[in-house]
Amino acid sequence: MKNRDEVILETEDVRVRILTLDAGQATAWHFHSEVTDKMLCLEGQIAIEYQGPQERVDLHPGGRCEVTVERVHRVVNTGPEIAKYLLVQGVGRYDFNAVT
Repeated sequence: MKNRDEVILETEDVRVRILTLDAGQATAWHFHSEVTDKMLCLEGQIAIEYQGPQERVDLHPGGRCEVTVERVHRVVNTGPEIAKYLLVQGVGRYDFNAVT
């Protein structure tokens, strides 16, 4: 199933969304040129996985982390149920640069 995305706020410089991932689902590997990702786990469990260097941060409800500009990453639902997280992106022009 496709991840679900609820937009809370979107301006030229800031995006705030709630994303829902099904069990085992992950976003594509990607990075952003200008915006920092700030994530807060709302429900379930997620992991933020990084490349260069390879790292992983596990989050449970209330846990949060920040992904800096140009850091290749993805978000993975590591639990058996759906996972939801709040994503705040800014300040700057949003882009999604896929990494294969």
